[in-house]
Amino acid sequence: MERKIAFFDIDGTLTSELDGSVLPSTKNAIKKARDNGHIMFINTGRCMQNVEKRFLEIGFDGIISGCGTNIYCNENGINKELLYVSQTHAVTSEILTHARKFKLDLLFESKNYVRFDTKTPLLTEGGIRQYNAFLSRNYDMSQNPEEEYFTCDKFVIWFTDMEDLPAFRRVSDKYFECIDRGGNFREFVPIGYSKATGIQFVLDHYQIAHENSYSFGDSNNDLPMLNYTNYSVAMGNAVPASLFDQVTYVSAKSSENGIRQALEHYGFI
Repeated sequence: MERKIAFFDIDGTLTSELDGSVLPSTKNAIKKARDNGHIMFINTGRCMQNVEKRFLEIGFDGIISGCGTNIYCNENGINKELLYVSQTHAVTSEILTHARKFKLDLLFESKNYVRFDTKTPLLTEGGIRQYNAFLSRNYDMSQNPEEEYFTCDKFVIWFTDMEDLPAFRRVSDKYFECIDRGGNFREFVPIGYSKATGIQFVLDHYQIAHENSYSFGDSNNDLPMLNYTNYSVAMGNAVPASLFDQVTYVSAKSSENGIRQALEHYGFI
């Protein structure tokens, strides 16, 4: 059997879109695919600090985190860092200063910590929900973004007025690409990095042909990898539905054993 490599988004792909859980069928299918000699990678917009232990315990050969800015491979049970790209404090500070001119909920992300800018109260439902989720996981968000040590790898915003977005992007677009995550939520990734660049890095590392690459996702920030791999899977719960026209296979929903179904379809298991 020729060795294949698969890349999985986390939220809404590995996890149920209903409650965020990981189905036993998903865990078992990934384990069986690895037992069959195939390579399984997480490929997520989350930075490494925010990749929860429960996902690592599924068992993967490596992780592309932070939309291609931080890459690890599992060698003899140890995660070895292969790539890490971070922004300078000057860039981070410029984003912070400019964001404070608008009514934005700003979340900085890095491999070591996450930090909301809470100089002003959080205003959006999405921002407040994410802040409370981090509190429930006991994340340390005490770092001061104004201190010289503070940097980020990427960031996200929630905005209250669409008209503020173009003005904010006049600064952010110098350093970051903006990904429309729907509604009032936007993700900003360093120019030149994406889930797709992370995939190419891993293919080169393992010397695997592009024709044996597969990706699994459910949202717009997965498009770079879905368009990049030779085969692509959109989960049945994907949003927007336009993703279905841009992939080679549409599986059942994540909550309905979609990962197992797709891995069976493509002969991983």
